[in-house]
Amino acid sequence: MTTDTTVSWTTPSAVEVALTRTFDAPQKLVFDAFTKPEHVVHWMLGPEGWTMPVCEIDLRPGGRWHMVWRRADGSEMAMTGEYQEVTPWSRTVQTESWGPGWASTVNTTEFIADGDRTTVVQTMKYPSQADRDRALETGMKDGASISYERLAAYLTSVG
Repeated sequence: MTTDTTVSWTTPSAVEVALTRTFDAPQKLVFDAFTKPEHVVHWMLGPEGWTMPVCEIDLRPGGRWHMVWRRADGSEMAMTGEYQEVTPWSRTVQTESWGPGWASTVNTTEFIADGDRTTVVQTMKYPSQADRDRALETGMKDGASISYERLAAYLTSVG
């Protein structure tokens, strides 16, 4: 495995977290995998044992999205948000809320084409450093890294 096909985590500022990962798939396919429910439910699952019974995406500025994850024991986790910007195949900007007690974020996802490969840079901006650090303590790094590995395999199967 080359180094650019693993997830790189950085903190570009005191209130941001950025993930960077290159996929061996064209830009449009990677963009679609992030923005079409029929793809998202196959890979954005975090650790083993989770499913996504609800995945609603209205991909347009002002459009809302809602996702619900469920474990085998029946416990659930949900997230919602609203798209602020959609530039097909190259960029989305959206809010994200995990629910009561959690700070909302603004997430910018860039899809950078390089021939038949695409680098995804997702930057999550929190209201404060304390909110960012609290989110990082949730296991989000492991869940996102596992999901991105699952996405790499999924892209190979649909590409």
